[in-house]
Amino acid sequence: MAQPNIRPLADRVLVKPLDAEEKSKGGIIIPDSAKEKPQEAQVVSLGTGKRDEDGKLIEFTVKAGDKVLISKYGGTEVKVEGDSYLILREDDILGIIG
Repeated sequence: MAQPNIRPLADRVLVKPLDAEEKSKGGIIIPDSAKEKPQEAQVVSLGTGKRDEDGKLIEFTVKAGDKVLISKYGGTEVKVEGDSYLILREDDILGIIG
């Protein structure tokens, strides 16, 4: 995956949503209009970090390359060279897959 020319700031994370299944378990092809927004994504890059009240940098829990579960309606969608990405706060990441 090519690195887009976007650097998230503070505690924000840039993720690439992973494609949703195009077929149901029964083999029915699901049209784009009926697909749910993907909830799995891959972390592309991290922001500069958030600071606590004492000014100490709080480390990220996720790292670039992690496959994560994200909030269904969280983040801001951006398109770079035809590819869709989401910028969201690390708090909007529900968990790391695998």
